[in-house]
Formats: sequence, C-alpha cells, structure tokens
Amino acid sequence: MIRAVARIYSWEVAKLLAQKRTYLGLGAAMLVPLVFVIVLAFQSGRPNDVPLGRFIRETGLAVPFVVLFFMSIWAFPLITALVAGDIVAAETHNGTLKTIFTRSRERGEIFLGKALASFSYTVAVVLAMALVGVVAGTIAWGFHPLTSLSGSKVSAWHGLALLAESLGVYVLPLAGIAAFGVLLSTVTRNSAASVVGTLMWALLMQLLGVLPGTEGIRPYLLGIQFEAWHGFLRIPTDWSPVIRAVWVCGLFTAVPLFAAYLVFLRRDVAAE
Repeated sequence: MIRAVARIYSWEVAKLLAQKRTYLGLGAAMLVPLVFVIVLAFQSGRPNDVPLGRFIRETGLAVPFVVLFFMSIWAFPLITALVAGDIVAAETHNGTLKTIFTRSRERGEIFLGKALASFSYTVAVVLAMALVGVVAGTIAWGFHPLTSLSGSKVSAWHGLALLAESLGVYVLPLAGIAAFGVLLSTVTRNSAASVVGTLMWALLMQLLGVLPGTEGIRPYLLGIQFEAWHGFLRIPTDWSPVIRAVWVCGLFTAVPLFAAYLVFLRRDVAAE
C-alpha cells in the first residue's frame, strides 16, 4: 500500500506542478517577505507591536518570524485553500475522477495521495517564505544573533534552529485548514465553493479568537495555534502552547480528513 500511495502522491505532485495556481501561491509566499524587507529598508520605523518586530533591524533572522504573524491572518490560509479546495473538485469538473477510479488503485490510496500532496504544498510555501525572508533579511541587516521573546540573545545558528522548530509548529494549523479544504472539495465537488468556504472557515477561526466572551474556548481554537511557535522563542522553552497545538491541530486535521475519506470511499461517480 505504501508503494501505491507513494506513486499516486507523485502523480498528484506532478499535477500541482502543472497548474498556475500552484505557482501563484508559491510566488505570493516568496514575494511577501521580499516586499516587506524592501519597504522597511526605505523607512525608519519598525513593527513594534509584532513579536520580534522591534528587533527586525538587528538580524535578518527576525524577518520570517515577523512575516509569519502577518501571513497567518489570511495569506497562508488563502494559499492553502487554493490547492486543498481544488484537489478533488477539479477532478470532478474535468471529468477525470471516473478515469482515476478505473485504475488498479484503491480509493483509499488515491485519497491519501491527494491529501498528502495538499499537505506537502502547504509545507513548501511556508518553507519558501522562510528561505526568502532569511536571505533578504540577511542581505539587508546581516546574519546576527537573535533576541528571543524573553529578551536574551541566542546565536545566529541557534536562531536558525529555532526558526525551523517554529515552522514545524506553524504548519500544524495550516494542516487543519488544508484538511477542511479537502473535505469541502470532496463534498461540494465545486472548486470555487471549496476554496471560498475553506478561507471563510479559516477567517472564522481567527475571528472567534478575538471576540469577547470566547476566553474559555480560545486556547483550543485553530486560529490561536498560529501563535504556538512563540513557545520556542522563550528562554527556557515554553512547551505548553506547543504541546496544545499538536493535539488541537491533530483533532482539527483528523476529523475533517476522516469525514472526507468516508465520503470519497462511498462516492458514486457513475451518477456524475
């Protein structure tokens, strides 16, 4: 089964590489940190109200951390929705799902290949943003020690390791958004409805996190988990938000993904 899923996964990645929306999302993720650095290079101010924002000119390592904050509001959810919301619905629109089902592959294997491709794309765009952010920031302000959220400095290489750990946690809520997108893509069979619905759901999660009266459930909302990486930027490491993000995002990912899996298995393509 693993070999079959790996082959289907490679097919799905090849399909993504042939679509314009793939490069639109990837290009946007790379453009944002570049524009951010260029704008700051011609200004004297700095985003002091953003985590690590006041240290942005001390080291290029601070750039991707600051951009993570801004892109979590709508940019990364939108980029994730563009692919996850289309991954199954596009096959229905193009009439190719019937052909795929006639191949000597189980439906479950096909679904897993598609889901993994969606998650891989999400990871890729986040890594692309971080890479461009570090390179552009280093050119502008150098590769110097990073000041943590606790106020203490860590070496540049240690800061780079903290960035890698932070990105690993940051993609967890994006995986939850991608899973919801796959669910809508499977159920609605309409790419536009799935993409828009996924983005609206992600924004709703963000909205609930700032509404008064939601303090009791706020730590368990998906949108709040975009801040879990802050735990790595404290000395010593604050593992509480990180651990919570792992199991909360795990639930937000597993439930819609399992529902989509069941719908996909029982799908009647003969009636389409």
